[in-house]
Amino acid sequence: MKTVLISGGGIAGTALAALLSRRGFAPTVVEHAPALRGGGQAVDIRGAALEVAGRLGVLAQARAHRTRMRGMSVLDGDGREVHRSTESTISSGRLDSDDIELLRDDLVRILHERAIAEGNTRFLFGDGVTALDQDEDGVRAHFEHAAPHRYDLVVGADGLHSAVRRLTFGPEEHFAHHLGMHLAIFSSDNFLGLEDWQLWLRDGEAGYGVYPVRDNTELRITFGFGGEPLPHGRRGPESQKAVVAERMAALRWETPRLLKALAEAPDFYCDTMTRIRMDRWSHGRVVLLGDAGYCASPLSGQGTSLALVGAHVLADALARSDGDHRAAFASYEERLRPFVELNQALATENPGGPAAEESVERAKSAISLDG
Repeated sequence: MKTVLISGGGIAGTALAALLSRRGFAPTVVEHAPALRGGGQAVDIRGAALEVAGRLGVLAQARAHRTRMRGMSVLDGDGREVHRSTESTISSGRLDSDDIELLRDDLVRILHERAIAEGNTRFLFGDGVTALDQDEDGVRAHFEHAAPHRYDLVVGADGLHSAVRRLTFGPEEHFAHHLGMHLAIFSSDNFLGLEDWQLWLRDGEAGYGVYPVRDNTELRITFGFGGEPLPHGRRGPESQKAVVAERMAALRWETPRLLKALAEAPDFYCDTMTRIRMDRWSHGRVVLLGDAGYCASPLSGQGTSLALVGAHVLADALARSDGDHRAAFASYEERLRPFVELNQALATENPGGPAAEESVERAKSAISLDG
């Protein structure tokens, strides 16, 4: 039974663990967080990714946890409604679509349960990879806390700031392309009293989206603002909160209450909107998956679908390769790269908002899972 270390317990890594376990591999997932990560934005399962969810056996659960928005309002800087829709929302697209919008933490939990049910997956929380020593026969991984261990293969599914990518391919700045925006996401009580309705406000280079979740008991709040990446010294959570509050302070309407919620937020995430572009996604016995290898940024709306489809294509390639990881990685990249490029392009198609509906429709299904 081939052993595979997967760095990253998010959507990409957990989906891959379930798919590999089903195919007779023995995956170990190492995740920095002490448990499954809570919080985060609503994410979308679209096009080919719906088929992946079906093959994983989680499609019904995903549908049961989908958001139930009735529509949205777009507001000017003073909170006056300038547009209203009951047909689509900025976060999910058309409300009558077969695509599924659900919370990131719900999807990760569903995938984690699926991986556990498959039987061969081990999860190692509260730890991370610090070094990788590979040779012709395997990879010796070193960890922050656990003892070193040898694996047949290593998969970096550890996100935009991937440690596996840095250790194997070099510094992040060689592959990262900043898109001029930052995103901050956090949770709060539903102090606005929203009922299955989204609000979006923008004034200049800053704005936010607010929508209720958990049967309208909670808000997920997304702040966005322009500018260059934050300096390394301001990347801790409290420092980031201060920067976000500073950049959003000029906005009006409910901004003071939203900033109070930011200060008190039990969960908080902030990062640049960045694309990762690489000439290759594998080196020896190490391969990258999802945002680690081809982040499209949340501006594309397709990060989750890229993660799920990428996990399926990689697992399928490894299962078909008869132990030849070089052939598997080459097949994975050949099949997936055109799909990745189409979906990455969505992030910059429309600088003022989401990509056109026809572009999303074309990109989300631009791959056959069976090759």
